[in-house]
Amino acid sequence: MTHIAVLGSTNMDLVTYVAKAPRRGETVTGREFRTVPGGKGANQAIAAARAGATVSMIGAVGNDAFGARLRATLEHSGVDTDFLRTVEGPSGTAHIVVDDEGGNAIVVIPGANGTVDHLCPGDEGVIATADALLLQLEIPTAAVVAGAEAAHRHGVRTVLTPSPVQPLPPELLTAIDLLVPNEYEAVTLTGRTDPREAAAALLDLVPQVVVTLGATGCLYLARGAEPLVVPAPPVRAVDSTGAGDTFAGTFAVALAEEKPVREALSWAAAAAAVSVQREGASASMPYRPEIEAQYSA
Repeated sequence: MTHIAVLGSTNMDLVTYVAKAPRRGETVTGREFRTVPGGKGANQAIAAARAGATVSMIGAVGNDAFGARLRATLEHSGVDTDFLRTVEGPSGTAHIVVDDEGGNAIVVIPGANGTVDHLCPGDEGVIATADALLLQLEIPTAAVVAGAEAAHRHGVRTVLTPSPVQPLPPELLTAIDLLVPNEYEAVTLTGRTDPREAAAALLDLVPQVVVTLGATGCLYLARGAEPLVVPAPPVRAVDSTGAGDTFAGTFAVALAEEKPVREALSWAAAAAAVSVQREGASASMPYRPEIEAQYSA
């Protein structure tokens, strides 16, 4: 079975649903509040596990009620948490406002994720056994670099979602095989406003790039290959939180299973399309039969 390692964040998402997000200084009345296990690392781990992979989660939770629930949620989805350590203090949280159009705005407080600034004993070993390592930027950059370099040493594919977007150090870019930004992240990283131009600029830094474009689909570029544009299935979005993580996790599984790139992109787009039709992040992520059904639709 395909093995995916994830080095990244676990957060409890504190989600408020509103008709329209408040502007600065404005107070609005929301219609619902939920606590939903999330974090970009945990989301990608759950997405990959539900897509059919064996998944190992490397990171940290706090010794609070949120930490216990985050660990239990990962384990319920089949994610191995042997390398998810528990530290003193609060778990990470993400404060999310979701509007009626399915858009969201997020504030992340790192909590225990801030302690993940290096690899611990055993972490490199589990990375070395994986078919791919999924990375994001909700933990300290030092750990992301260390993880990417460990994967690179062992010939393991490295997939980075550059979120929250920030400058990427050269030593990290050297060890990345595939960069998966959304349109905003691609523009911010390159200063190019056109997604295709932004993707081309990123291709100077890493061998492969996928720019996710929301309801439009995605754009794939690889050195020495023709660009691919893959549309997203037409669905009504309820909540886009976690859609990018669903895409990244399922795309990594598809590549590890050696699906052709276009098929892998369409498969991941199908998974993301299922997720946006549901509320929440990890709770919205589809299982493999649901992905296959959407892909075949």
